[in-house]
Amino acid sequence: MLTRERRERWIVALNFHPRVGAVVICDYRTGFKEPEMIKERLAVVISPRLPNRSDLCTVVPLSMSPPKRDIKYQCRIELPMEAPKPYEGKFKWAKADMLATVGIRRLTLPYTERDPVSNKRKYLTIILGHEEMDKITTAVLHALGLEHLTKAVL
Repeated sequence: MLTRERRERWIVALNFHPRVGAVVICDYRTGFKEPEMIKERLAVVISPRLPNRSDLCTVVPLSMSPPKRDIKYQCRIELPMEAPKPYEGKFKWAKADMLATVGIRRLTLPYTERDPVSNKRKYLTIILGHEEMDKITTAVLHALGLEHLTKAVL
């Protein structure tokens, strides 16, 4: 198993704005302080590429653990495929109260082992469907205190 320092050398940041619904790995380790998100984790892109802002996107982090209570600003979603280690599992909880606008240099695609022939890392493209994105959008509206707009979403 790679140490964190050795692993970081192999991670390649994105050089494009991922599409809405893309599941990415976001590195929250630099520039954030508790109680903000402070570790690397899966996240979902919720913003389109904006003019003159193609190097930024808004993401909602995903958790492997359910919230301790029933809250409207976090929701359970199902990925269309199994996530790779160490994020394994199809079911995640979108933490819409922790959304952040980050530089794409903090993002990479989820990846698995290296291809045995080319020795290149195998990246996964995981895109959430409309139903899962509607759940996340509704949770974001609740997190922002805009729950009166949720009827427009549904």
